Amino acid sequence: MDNAHHGTDHELLAQLAHQAFARCQEAAANTEIPGQITRTFCSPAIAQLHQQLIGWMQSLGMTCRVDGAGNLWGKLASHPRPDAPSLIIGSHLDTVPNGGRYDGLLGVILGLALAEVVVRRRATLPFALEVVGFSEEEGVRFGTPFIGSLAVVGQCDDALLQRTDANGLTVRSALQLFGCHPDEMNSAALQPARVIAYLEPHIEQGPVLQSAQLPLGVVTSIAGQTRAIAEFCGVAGHAGTVPMQLRRDALAAAAEWILAVERIGQSTAGLVATVGAIEVSPGAGNVIPGAARAKLDVRHAEDSIRSTAVTQLRELGNEIAARRNTSFELSIVHEHRAAPMNDAIAALIEQSLADTGIAPLRLVSGAGHDAAVMARRFPTGMLFIRCQDGISHHPDETVTTDDITAALSTLWFFVQRLTSRQVNP
Repeated sequence: MDNAHHGTDHELLAQLAHQAFARCQEAAANTEIPGQITRTFCSPAIAQLHQQLIGWMQSLGMTCRVDGAGNLWGKLASHPRPDAPSLIIGSHLDTVPNGGRYDGLLGVILGLALAEVVVRRRATLPFALEVVGFSEEEGVRFGTPFIGSLAVVGQCDDALLQRTDANGLTVRSALQLFGCHPDEMNSAALQPARVIAYLEPHIEQGPVLQSAQLPLGVVTSIAGQTRAIAEFCGVAGHAGTVPMQLRRDALAAAAEWILAVERIGQSTAGLVATVGAIEVSPGAGNVIPGAARAKLDVRHAEDSIRSTAVTQLRELGNEIAARRNTSFELSIVHEHRAAPMNDAIAALIEQSLADTGIAPLRLVSGAGHDAAVMARRFPTGMLFIRCQDGISHHPDETVTTDDITAALSTLWFFVQRLTSRQVNP
């Protein structure tokens, strides 16, 4: 690599990393609930964040647009080739309820920081640089994730548009209220020829990098995931008058099954299985539960292992229900396959990490990301950024400016290497 400007670059990168950190704090004020960081799909908080990001994009001379799925795009055109394909940098703008400042958003802000490096260095690239803020990744409002990136790969259908939120509003209606045209969602899809690569910088959301004492890592694959609803139905009754041996207690059945979920998760290397929420009806302390509804999440880097675990849990639920005289149903809500990252892009990230002076560490992501969807259609890579104690989806989510500087430096080296590859294939 050309190190003629290394000292100047380091000063610029450190300055822009501090700016990126400050912008993440500033953007956290865009929230639906004061005192928390909560932004859901097509909410006023997302609209406010769009305006903030558009201001930062336009200050760099980027052209901005919001597509039919509510994704925000900023484009820095390639001067020698206005029609050149794009390197896309980005992540999602929505959060979980009471989430953190960096999950998703940091990847978008780093994309803007990278665009500013290009502008201030007056670099001429053989490709356009686009920054995307996906409208929805977490699945909070409509119970299904990745609406934004699914639109970009052309995999949104009418069934998705008809899904409803807790207030009965459909995805279609939410988009219309947001100022989008849902009938144009298909126009949000990008053709593969238009995209050189998609690269998503994202906090790790786990403790591996901190344990390895490394600021960054390269993702080789994103684990496949199954989200399901488990429902046990028994018979509600008076807690004082129904003998124990005659009860058909749905919650007791669900509790036994939840422990089985934990046991299966612990018995297979790399498998994680979680029940993260449970609803009980009628829900009174002096009433035997007649129904229990649990939310299941199962993940593994190998789809066959994940599928086997889900089958085992279905069979165990049926066994428990038969023994306890309740019914059981396991309904798949969302499922996506494991997504390997592009080998060539991962190699470029590893080389760029080495350029930055960081030993490349390969990681499998247990969390789902837009990169898993984008990989279905485009060469895709992910750069993980250390977060303190692995905490994420929480207000205590923390990154350091030193790690942001390292990430921005790696992205800049990546752009230079990609440029060299494009000019001298």
